[in-house]
Amino acid sequence: MDIKNLTSAILEIAEQRGIGQKKVIEIIETALATAYKKEYGKKREKYEAELNPKTGEVKFWQIKEVISEEDVSPKKEKEEFKKNKETILEEKVVFNPDRHILLEEAKKIEPTIKKDEILKIPAETKEKFGRIAAQTAKQVILQKIKEAEKEITLKDSQEKEGGIISGIVQRVEDKVVYFDIGRVVGVLPKSEQVPGEFYQIGKRLKLYVLKVEDVPRGPIVLLSRAYPKLVSKLFEAEVPEVSANQVVIKSIAREPGSRTKIAVAAIEKGIDPIGALVGQRGIRIMTITNELGGEKIDVIKWSENPEEYVINSLSPAKIFDVNILPKNKIVAFVAPDQLSLAIGQNGQNVRLAAKLTGWKIDIRPVEEKGQEIKTEE
Repeated sequence: MDIKNLTSAILEIAEQRGIGQKKVIEIIETALATAYKKEYGKKREKYEAELNPKTGEVKFWQIKEVISEEDVSPKKEKEEFKKNKETILEEKVVFNPDRHILLEEAKKIEPTIKKDEILKIPAETKEKFGRIAAQTAKQVILQKIKEAEKEITLKDSQEKEGGIISGIVQRVEDKVVYFDIGRVVGVLPKSEQVPGEFYQIGKRLKLYVLKVEDVPRGPIVLLSRAYPKLVSKLFEAEVPEVSANQVVIKSIAREPGSRTKIAVAAIEKGIDPIGALVGQRGIRIMTITNELGGEKIDVIKWSENPEEYVINSLSPAKIFDVNILPKNKIVAFVAPDQLSLAIGQNGQNVRLAAKLTGWKIDIRPVEEKGQEIKTEE
């Protein structure tokens, strides 16, 4: 094997696949150690190799574990071990000269070595390997490069968990949408799709990364278009004040494809949190609404005061007054002409407001204010 040219070729391939030089050298060294053992070693022996990628020079070592006389199993136990491979020898070692070396002998080679450490014994340098050993090395290199590529891809994918990525619709099978998101497969299951949204092949969309699963075929990225945090991440990408932590998204409630309510607060004085998200002439919120296929977004101001927070959350309805009741319940009183607006179509407005604030909200006409309000037992 021409080690120098082999190393250059493998480094070039690995660079194309995003594998670092250090990792590539480790892969080649593992392959060379395997080939050395195949050609010149014994079945139970262990070897390590060290490659100089510039010169192609390779050094080999035999690896042995250092043990003491007390750790070695007596001859009688050795015979029992040979007869019954399932026998467990507690705190004892069946001495094998191919893998072990006694502490006394090890100190003759390396005086400072201690028990349970690994001794590296220089092995004869070899440059010629037979066909079988070379084929074994090739198989090891291909397998290790594949494993390294998978490891890097998995790590890169896991770093994107909880964020948004851009993907192109690749195909649709059994109501599951597959996206081209780079090296890995992006999967959008039916449960994470937006009702009524059409996924046309070739269409580019922003998606939330729910989690990454490591399967034998390679990492699979589970995506979502329905998860509430998709909206907050889109605002984070679109609004500098949010990404700079000058404005904070406190809560979000979403009914995908229909409507979202988002509560925001300013960290720095002098900043209008609602204005920051809406943008001049509504340009920022319009960008996100378009990305979500026309989904309506209500941006409301968060407040520590529960009465004020609930009043804000029921926007665009105008609330006359609110009463706080036990068991996390709050009653909002509205004028007759605001009643349907406060409740919303099919109860959507009050339902989202309740999700956003964490309060059970009861909408009542203002005429009932002053009447005795019965609370739940």
